[in-house]
Amino acid sequence: MSPLVLLSFIIGYFLVLIVISFLTSSKSSDNDTFFVANRNSKWYLVAFGMIGTALSGVTFISVPGKVGAPTGDQFAYFQFILGNAAGFIIIATVLLPLYYRLKLTSIYSYIENALGTWSYKTAAGIFLISRTIGSAFRLYLVVIVLQKFIFDSYHVPFAVTVLICLLLIWLYTYRGGLKTIIITDSLQTLFLVSSVFLSIYFICKSLDYNLFQAADAIKNSSYSKIFFFTDFLASKFNFGKQFLGGLFITVAMTGLDQDLMQKNLSCKNIGEAQKNMFSFTGVFVVINIFFLSVGALLYMYAQKNGITVSKTDYLYPTIALQYLGLVPAIVFMLGLTAATFATTDSALTALTTSFCVDFLNFNKRNDVNSKKNVKARHYVHIAFSGLMFLTIVIFNSINNDAVVGAIFKVASYTYGPLLGLYSFGLFVKSRQVADKLVPFICVISPTVCFFLSSYSKEWLGGYVFDNELIIVNGFITFVGLWLTSSPRTEVVTVKA
Repeated sequence: MSPLVLLSFIIGYFLVLIVISFLTSSKSSDNDTFFVANRNSKWYLVAFGMIGTALSGVTFISVPGKVGAPTGDQFAYFQFILGNAAGFIIIATVLLPLYYRLKLTSIYSYIENALGTWSYKTAAGIFLISRTIGSAFRLYLVVIVLQKFIFDSYHVPFAVTVLICLLLIWLYTYRGGLKTIIITDSLQTLFLVSSVFLSIYFICKSLDYNLFQAADAIKNSSYSKIFFFTDFLASKFNFGKQFLGGLFITVAMTGLDQDLMQKNLSCKNIGEAQKNMFSFTGVFVVINIFFLSVGALLYMYAQKNGITVSKTDYLYPTIALQYLGLVPAIVFMLGLTAATFATTDSALTALTTSFCVDFLNFNKRNDVNSKKNVKARHYVHIAFSGLMFLTIVIFNSINNDAVVGAIFKVASYTYGPLLGLYSFGLFVKSRQVADKLVPFICVISPTVCFFLSSYSKEWLGGYVFDNELIIVNGFITFVGLWLTSSPRTEVVTVKA
């Protein structure tokens, strides 16, 4: 597979995104456009584009690879997806009505009214740290693929590859922000979804299967087990752990995350936002079934052709780029690129929005769209692009899977305190938190959870935590808020 051919398609792909950016931002590039797309987005475009944002390059590569992992994952991930679906329904029926009723630009503004200024800044700070690390990690994993199969051939240093990727993202988002991303993410989702279906087609063709034969082969293979109900203590695949983990992670990492919620807040009204969320949920569940099916077919193909890889994450790119031919390789690379950049462009926009609103107080200014504030937003956007660049370069310099994995895991822990903060604000109206103690509580909780996860086998009779740890994290935060709070002396004005 010629690196020049792949590079040519990626360059053409980004040229299309940049043209879309100039078209969507030609009439307006002010802060209202950047932050909430003037609250005029079409719900069906938001719903479709959210698929690309929710399914990162990590999902694109890792979910198929995990199907045949030595740990025996098979289709266990689908249990987690069912929990995700339940979480999306809770977001649509509980959180979105709250956000729309308060007419929020940053969802963390709710915390200021419900709990206090220190709590508000803590919640926004948690998002900034978590999303920067998480998005940088996702982009880092995909840049490695681009580096290996394209840029190494031209002796381009890794740092330059990262810089090129972030510069391209900045070019098509710095003016139109969310208004541009609603359109570009829809296009990128189209590439992502098409690549999944086309990958299935090309693999089936190589295995001499038609669609029905492929479905039967997957069903009868050793990869297709979905539900795991045994060994609740020691197995991380147990249905209860996976479903509850999926539910609470979705509520915390989607419903309490400025990134995905910002797109929902750009719809005209709550009705359209809910239509978006419900339709997105259905498509999200279906597309993950196809991702898992791709994984099963890839392992069948690898077994038939004697292909082995050192890591499960390498299976999909290795087969797509080295065995299936020119068109499948291009399809894979475009799908991977779309999945990654749909996540990263959205994250940079959300990070910029949160910092401008939550720390520079743009929402409290009458001149939010003034030239001075638009210029300030540009500087913030550049700063977060630079911060993500540095984070990725640091990941690469560590060059240790265990350390990098731990960093990403710790970042995922930080959403637990958000779950605790919002739960307290929503359900406890009679008590006022000790506002200045909240940052300490939100540091203590994930720290306790980190050690709890590390030593749970010894401390809890062999129990192994998986995604459900976020429930414990949120609960510890909630208890900490309760223990340090006091009875309110005034009526809360925020309606939940």
